[in-house]
Amino acid sequence: MIDHVAVRSEVPLAPLTTYKVGGPARWFAEPHDLEELRSILELAPSNTDVTVLGRGSNIVVSDRGIDGLVLRLGGAFGAVDTTGADRVVAGAGAALPKVARAAASAGRAGLEFYVGIPGSVGGAVAMNAGGHGSDTAAVLEEAVVVDLRTGALSKREVESLGLSYRSSNLTASEVVVQATFATSSGDPEVLEERLREITRWRKEFQPGGTLNAGSVFKNPDSEAAGAIIDRCGLKGMSVGPVNVSDVHANFLVASHDATAADIHAFVFEIQSKVFELTHITLEPEIRFLGSFDGSGDEQ
Repeated sequence: MIDHVAVRSEVPLAPLTTYKVGGPARWFAEPHDLEELRSILELAPSNTDVTVLGRGSNIVVSDRGIDGLVLRLGGAFGAVDTTGADRVVAGAGAALPKVARAAASAGRAGLEFYVGIPGSVGGAVAMNAGGHGSDTAAVLEEAVVVDLRTGALSKREVESLGLSYRSSNLTASEVVVQATFATSSGDPEVLEERLREITRWRKEFQPGGTLNAGSVFKNPDSEAAGAIIDRCGLKGMSVGPVNVSDVHANFLVASHDATAADIHAFVFEIQSKVFELTHITLEPEIRFLGSFDGSGDEQ
């Protein structure tokens, strides 16, 4: 066990994910600041697997749950500071739409694209999240990183993070706790209209109001993953309680009675069918956390 007042056992994780599936965490904590995070890590046994959940928007948690410590950064980790003349500083737990809106309201330009990404700042750095013509690599200045094994803190300049398409060189034992973004001056009214444009686009071209985890597959160099899936005639295809969205083929939508195993199997069914028809191997962008039976990417 982990003898810390903030640590609970057998906490359901499904409500904390956008697919609303998955089992419990063996241990769960929502540290409110860096001091509490470090104290939890200090008391965790040295062989404990630690998973940082973020906003739960690009993951599928196994029906068996996660046999380890799951952390969800809260409290001060959700803060956004727009008082800098040309920078915005945000905690890793801050929702990206919140960062975009706070920056626009303060007349800080460059982060508007985040309004259409339902993730967290920490996840955006780790996965180089992007959309609408920009990505995290283009706006990030530096990140503060904690080593989950030792609690050691380090500042990482953007050049040292190895950011590329939907990836970074951060390891499984490193977690972002804060990020500093470079911005420029802008008219708040113009910036807020840009946020509305992105939001309208998202409502029109993405399946809002459904159980999904955003884009399921990374885009190959040659063509967008959604276009490839559509070209294969798979848009609207369903297997049991999971289907390819009729609105955007790179979104897989689950019904309320779907399980994590259903989603896992369907992702690799689509991957297999696309390869059979095109010889293109689509790489999943979503992460599978915990233990899954059968083939596929498991973490």
